[in-house]
Amino acid sequence: MAKTKTAFFCQNCGTQYAKWVGQCTACKEWNTVVEEVIQKEEKKGWKTPLNTSKRATKPLRVNEISTDKELRLNTYDQEFNRVLGGGLVPGSLVLLGGEPGVGKSTLLLQIALSLPYTTLYVSGEESQKQIKMRADRILPKGENCYILTETKTQSIFQQIATMEPDIVVIDSIQTLHSDYIDSAAGSISQIRECTAELIKFAKETNTPVILIGHITKDGSIAGPKILEHMVDTVLQFEGDRNYVYRILRSLKNRFGSTAELGIYEMQGSGLREVNNPSEILISKYDEDLSGTAIASTVEGMRPLMIEIQALVSTAVYGTPQRSTTGFNAKRLNMLLAVLEKRAGFKLGAKDVFLNITGGISVDDPAIDLAVIAAILSSNSDIPIKKGICFAAEIGLAGEIRPVQRVEQRILEAEKLGFNTIFVSKNNKISLKNPNITVELVARIEDVASALFG
Repeated sequence: MAKTKTAFFCQNCGTQYAKWVGQCTACKEWNTVVEEVIQKEEKKGWKTPLNTSKRATKPLRVNEISTDKELRLNTYDQEFNRVLGGGLVPGSLVLLGGEPGVGKSTLLLQIALSLPYTTLYVSGEESQKQIKMRADRILPKGENCYILTETKTQSIFQQIATMEPDIVVIDSIQTLHSDYIDSAAGSISQIRECTAELIKFAKETNTPVILIGHITKDGSIAGPKILEHMVDTVLQFEGDRNYVYRILRSLKNRFGSTAELGIYEMQGSGLREVNNPSEILISKYDEDLSGTAIASTVEGMRPLMIEIQALVSTAVYGTPQRSTTGFNAKRLNMLLAVLEKRAGFKLGAKDVFLNITGGISVDDPAIDLAVIAAILSSNSDIPIKKGICFAAEIGLAGEIRPVQRVEQRILEAEKLGFNTIFVSKNNKISLKNPNITVELVARIEDVASALFG
């Protein structure tokens, strides 16, 4: 065996040092640099099968490269397919992160059980009996799903070479370890080495691999940042323990858009796909309530109708409070300043609380007008009539600015039974005879007079 060497790695960002230092110079964290033993010897991890065609090593002209669209593997989960961009790309590496207990393992086990392809589900955290109990609750007849409880990559590759699966799921990357790195599982060098071996396997055999990754207390995926650069797709599975809904977002996608959104409902029998999220994000109540407005937003290719609640009250403790849930607090301060300066509404001495129902976070500027409408409704204690929604951005001069894909927003509002939508008069709308009244407004004062007289 070759001579054993040691190196020092920051456990927070993965920066390597020749000697120990108290503070990492890259991420400025203290006491995160630890020593790890690295054994340099011939890699005997994944070996290319004899029947696998090797890639061409010579350079090709751009016009010589084939542009045939590569077929994707259908996961038979519409939400998962949408976020990936149409399905799993052969040979790709997908990293799924999320809070503990949010349902990462449940999601991937549910997908693995429903696939018609041969799927190998490798778990380093649960026993086969534990996974079997969960599988019986989700989908008892998973004939093409094989369960392996193993943490050593060399043993995993032996099983892969025997059964030749179409898809491999690893739960989780932090539990794997390689014999060629003499450090604990979950360390910087182990995560980097195990991921590199899986990438080599995926690219040479054209087999998609899905990894589950733990996250840190800051919400980022645990391990070195290079882990996110190595994989092809990074997905974030998020949700609130107080809500049954889970949201799947794409943070990085080499084969599709990063603006897509998938919504699930957590049930006792697994995760249910939510095909029409607008209905679950809008509260159902009989009487009109002040401080509530409906906004038409777009996440990726999907239009959503969301409910915005505002509460405006006199500041009791002197300094007014500004609190938001699911909305950017700095943008709320900007909108309040526009109302004060441009529209003449005196809100500087009042507390303002804003909430987007359903436990989701939205950064679409098209909900600005709905936020303003909800604030003015709560301030005057006059409810907005049912059947009215909003889709427009607010400028610093108090003008109503146009938003993209306004026609798709109008059609979604019409489909859900709304009879009036407020948009900017500068939007170019080519819809003919829509079954919804489109109110074209130019300034905040126009909206206030139309809603509250």
